Amino acid sequence: MEIDVKWVGKMAFEAYDTDNKVIMDALPKVGGENKGMTPKKLLLASLAGCTSMDVVSILKKMKVEPEFFNVKVEAKANDEHPVYFTHIKLIYQFSGKDLPAAKLEKAVNLSQERYCGISYMLGKAAELTYEIEIIE
Repeated sequence: MEIDVKWVGKMAFEAYDTDNKVIMDALPKVGGENKGMTPKKLLLASLAGCTSMDVVSILKKMKVEPEFFNVKVEAKANDEHPVYFTHIKLIYQFSGKDLPAAKLEKAVNLSQERYCGISYMLGKAAELTYEIEIIE
């Protein structure tokens, strides 16, 4: 796996592989123009994306299809440099008809405990918790 990160001016960077590009930037208070996610926010988005893909794939195999699925990420960081996440909470939100709670829990647990490598890595550095919400 290989990623290139190219500086494109001020505090903006483009991260790319052979097929895709993501823009990162800093907030104006530190010289950026807020044209993309900050690297820390992008890390949280990567975590949510990784586990979301797992959950959708697992649920598909279980023949469970939510009408709505979202993963909300809440994170807390320390106040001193280096600033890093101390706690990350994932909130899996589902809605739809015929959503067996046991299957939702199994899919989320499998992602968190077995498949999502980003959850595994971040769980080594921060307290990582999660919950499931069924929205009616």
